[in-house]
Amino acid sequence: MNKDIPLLFRQLTHGVYVIGVSCKDNDNAFTAAWIMQVSFRPLLLALSIHPDHSSYRMLIQSKAFSVNVLPDGRIDLADRFGRPAAKEDKFAGVAWHRGKTGAPLLDEALACFECEFSHECSAGDHQLVFGRVVTGAVLDPDAIPMNYRDTGDLDGSSKLYPGGFS
Repeated sequence: MNKDIPLLFRQLTHGVYVIGVSCKDNDNAFTAAWIMQVSFRPLLLALSIHPDHSSYRMLIQSKAFSVNVLPDGRIDLADRFGRPAAKEDKFAGVAWHRGKTGAPLLDEALACFECEFSHECSAGDHQLVFGRVVTGAVLDPDAIPMNYRDTGDLDGSSKLYPGGFS
């Protein structure tokens, strides 16, 4: 059996998303791949986020977030928003606007969702945050979504996997 755990887990299909949050005139966004629809009624999305992430606190305080679906070939946006929050403005030079919830929406996304916080639960070293979709739009119906596998090890996650199965 293949024991290359990072390669094995890259076989699971994930899109690449920029999650936008805004709290008290502070805007941030981060790249994520662990997003999924979990319900039709109500329309719910689940987002997996580490509780030490600065955007997690912003999301919980603001009770809202956006999910911006990145189109294939926009690895530059995945990289930009995948960097740790620092003194640089991640939004500098990127076209965006504030949505209904106040969360940032990227104009170059192929689609976007706006969610209001519903609830959360612990999931190992991450939190699953559930958001009720309150609005959304397809911005480029001809675009193809980016696949997480195509980002390689851009996020450095290969170092986070255990060395083997227990």
